[in-house]
Formats: sequence, C-alpha cells, structure tokens
Amino acid sequence: MKYFLDSAKIDEIKYALVKWKIDGVTSNPKHIKSSGKPFFTVIKEFAEEFKDMDFPISVEIDPHLEDAKDMIKMATEIAGISKNFVIKIPCTEQGLVATKNLVEEGIKVNVTLVFTTSQAIQVGRLGAKYCSPFVGWQESVGVDCYGLISDIKTVYQNYDFETEIIVAAVRSAKQIVDAALIGADIVTAGFEVYKDSFYHPFTDKGLKIFQDAWDDTELGSL
Repeated sequence: MKYFLDSAKIDEIKYALVKWKIDGVTSNPKHIKSSGKPFFTVIKEFAEEFKDMDFPISVEIDPHLEDAKDMIKMATEIAGISKNFVIKIPCTEQGLVATKNLVEEGIKVNVTLVFTTSQAIQVGRLGAKYCSPFVGWQESVGVDCYGLISDIKTVYQNYDFETEIIVAAVRSAKQIVDAALIGADIVTAGFEVYKDSFYHPFTDKGLKIFQDAWDDTELGSL
C-alpha cells in the first residue's frame, strides 16, 4: 500500500519523503491556506521541488467552479505546470463530466469528495487516475467506512477498473490498518497521523527495560 501525505507544506513533504519514503502528496484549499502562501506560489514550489521525480501531487481546482467547462479550463492550466500534477475534481455531476473530458485529453484526475460506492463506480468507469473516498468525516459521525472501501475495491476488481483507490481524510492508525486489510491502493493522511501510527507506548517501555539492562551489563571486549 502506498502512503501519500496530505499537506501543502514543502518542509513536511520533504521530511516525509526522505524519512518515511512517502509515495506522493494530496493537497486541498485548506492545506494551501495553512501553508500561509498564495495558491500559485505553493503549486509552483511543488513543481520545482519535485521536477526530477515521478511523484504524484494532487492539486485541487477552485471549489467554487460549478460548470464542467470552467473546471476543465482551470484543470488544464494547472496540469500544464508539472508532469507530476494530478487534478482534484469534485464528485459532482458536472465534476464527472469534466473528468470524462480531462481523461480523454490525457490529464490525470483524482476525483475527490467521494462518499458512496455508486459515486465510485462512475469514477472508475471514466478511467480517472484516482478515486478518493473520504472516511474520517463519516466515521466521526458514527459511520463505519470499512464496508464502503471494501465494496469499492470489489467493484473495481469485478470490472478491471484501473482507477486506484485513495482512502482519504484518514484520521487514525486504525483507519490506515483498515485500508490495508481491505487492499486499498493508497492512504493519504496528515503528518501527525503518520507519526502517531509509528508509535506505541509499550515500544518505549520495552526499550527502557532493555536500556537499563544494557547499562547494567559489562560489555567485555570483541
């Protein structure tokens, strides 16, 4: 399973790439805002920093756009900045129309804000690069998304859809594990979520026991 980092902060991305071997990046307007920089400044930094790598970076179009033609226009402009860019398009009827046209033009699309299997079916039928079902928001209000991701995976296997599933809005290590057990292609999560997933208090407890034992043992000589 691939790990994508949900971020627009270059320092975070570089750290996670070097230290954790992340496989790509997803961003959205909220992440851009958190970076404290203008939108086009951030994506130009993306393009320059990772220009020598095969490193997918999902960039979202203006979420105010409601007409497919307007979505296509902005998506094409952004896609032309970097070969690594995958354009995030919302899973609306007009968004799916835009996706169809963009895919036909050879532009990679990540259909975002997917919440049902029926939405995901059309994403797969259109041949989008990625389908991003959101789990964090739904599970925060009591919805178990294990079944959702499992169903999408089954449908894609049934029809040999090449679209990869990005389990998005991941908020916990358990959600990462659930995605892996189902066989999702990718998870995308924030920096701190990944850090927390690497940690367990018993690891620290065991390490302290071994450190104390080491300190009380003579090493001798080789």
